[in-house]
Amino acid sequence: MRYQLVVQVKEVGSGDFERLVSWENALAEYLGTSAAVDGHDLGAGEFNVFIFTDDAVATFQNIRLFAEARPLPQSMAAAYRLINIDEYIVLCPPESIRFDIA
Repeated sequence: MRYQLVVQVKEVGSGDFERLVSWENALAEYLGTSAAVDGHDLGAGEFNVFIFTDDAVATFQNIRLFAEARPLPQSMAAAYRLINIDEYIVLCPPESIRFDIA
């Protein structure tokens, strides 16, 4: 897979962990073989889900459809990068130009 896509759920705490992991597991099932969910991390008020894919934009569109059916109360951001490059390209929110992982 060529890209790493990161879906970032903001303003979360340790009490949200089980619900977020359940959401991540359902997302992995939803994406099937079109992308590979590679785990998560939680820290600094963010829950990051790491996904490997050959088409980051199409995968994110699928994630948006999934999130409509299984929404989260927190805000979500997303960005992707080529596997061998450290610079992220922001997908959501569209007006954002910076993406950081805490």
